[in-house]
Amino acid sequence: MRKRVRHGRPQSTASLFQTTSIAILALLVARAFVKREHIEAGPAKAGDHALHQELGRFAAVPEQIPARGLRDVFWRVIHEVSDDRITLVAAGVTFYLLLALFPALAALVSLYGFVADPASISDHLRSLALLLPPGSFDMIADRLNDLVERRSETLSVALFLGLGVALWSTHSGTLALFDAMNVAYEEAEKRGLVRLNLIALCFTLCAILAAILVIGSVAIMPLALSLLWLDQWKENLVLILRWPILLVLMIIAVTAIYRFGPSREPAKVRWLTWGAALATAGWIAMSLLFSIYLKNFANYDATYGTLGALIGFLIWIWLSMVILLVGAEVNAELEHQTAVDTTIGPALPMGSRGAHVADTIGKSFT
Repeated sequence: MRKRVRHGRPQSTASLFQTTSIAILALLVARAFVKREHIEAGPAKAGDHALHQELGRFAAVPEQIPARGLRDVFWRVIHEVSDDRITLVAAGVTFYLLLALFPALAALVSLYGFVADPASISDHLRSLALLLPPGSFDMIADRLNDLVERRSETLSVALFLGLGVALWSTHSGTLALFDAMNVAYEEAEKRGLVRLNLIALCFTLCAILAAILVIGSVAIMPLALSLLWLDQWKENLVLILRWPILLVLMIIAVTAIYRFGPSREPAKVRWLTWGAALATAGWIAMSLLFSIYLKNFANYDATYGTLGALIGFLIWIWLSMVILLVGAEVNAELEHQTAVDTTIGPALPMGSRGAHVADTIGKSFT
């Protein structure tokens, strides 16, 4: 019995020593791992200042992110487009936007009638048809003419009721767009049902009013110029300048989508304009190239018959949504690159800013 006790103590000591060694080794490994992850996560505390500076972790504006940091942004955008299934999300938004299109046209005709003759709306829109797929404008113009013929000329309860129904039907497309912005910015919807629907309705109404303003400016500008007694050269110059103005308005509209769409503390405008400008330029290029493709290579009418124009329009909307979401991903990953507070208001520490990409640091591929 004594012999068993005598041999038991060395075994217990060896076991304790082995356990302690393993624990110390595990702590050292964990510490090294945490330190490495901390450096990759960002400069929340003192680290390799030069590396973080080179990655743009202290950037107060996107322009301060160096090339090495922009490379990380580029690769994260590529990964996020795949991980977030942007093409599938864009297809869902396209479905709801197509359902909302014709109620939106009804609301457009109703509101346009308060400022101009609604019968002229198709003619005023024709100058914007260059960016639409072939046949799409004719389809929309036919629907607009039908709505104009059935429109009541008097300010009746039925008119305002019809306008309200059209706006409510249209706002479903806006809700789908907001949901897609949440996907791009990695946010869950935190706004209440009433607040969300009110924001979507106001956004929809503002979008229709902006469309009326754009259509009106395109139509009224030539008439206004004829009354200013300008020479032909100046008149042509002003007519050309209206397109850059429309381009700026488009960037502002896309920026507004990125600002009000996601359910998060809003980002400063400087963190929204890069993606908005990229999305606008990409959308214009896509529209022109897609129109050339449909005119010279694809023949949807032979495949889909009378639905050819609708199918082309459907694909155009889908491509537009893909580009819009990619622009949102670019903005999100630009915010993700810096540890500086990108949200409006006083600067807050990470973890309390109310936005995922502002509260965390994106992965570095260096």
